[in-house]
Amino acid sequence: MHLKGSHQFNAPAHQIFKMLMDADTLARITPGVSELEATGQDTYKAIANVKMGPVSGSFSGNLEVAEKHEPESFVLKIQQNSKIGNVAADVKIDLEETSSETTRLSFDGKARLSGLLARTGQRVLSGVANTLSKQFFKALEEELENPAH
Repeated sequence: MHLKGSHQFNAPAHQIFKMLMDADTLARITPGVSELEATGQDTYKAIANVKMGPVSGSFSGNLEVAEKHEPESFVLKIQQNSKIGNVAADVKIDLEETSSETTRLSFDGKARLSGLLARTGQRVLSGVANTLSKQFFKALEEELENPAH
């Protein structure tokens, strides 16, 4: 499944990059994530509860931040397992300053699904991915406007 999208934020790239590198912030703004615990340098244990159309599940697995080029880009490597199937994804995140106070965040990647997830259907899952992306962008926007710390 192909993952792709972008959103314009009213913040400089370095501020967004710093927020995305903070585990507490990332856990707050990522839809479905209930726990994000550091296991090493740029590696995390992640627990998420996600509902996808008629299917819902609790996922646990690993998240790694790789190929960091602050503040322009990084790659998220995700491996999540559940009773309803597994997800492995590599997603490249690009931050492009469009002015001194605005940044376009774009992502592009592929997710590989197995089990019931893979059988649920591309159309349902791409709709869910689109919804989760919108929730993530909205949560990041709110976090930029009102930082919790």
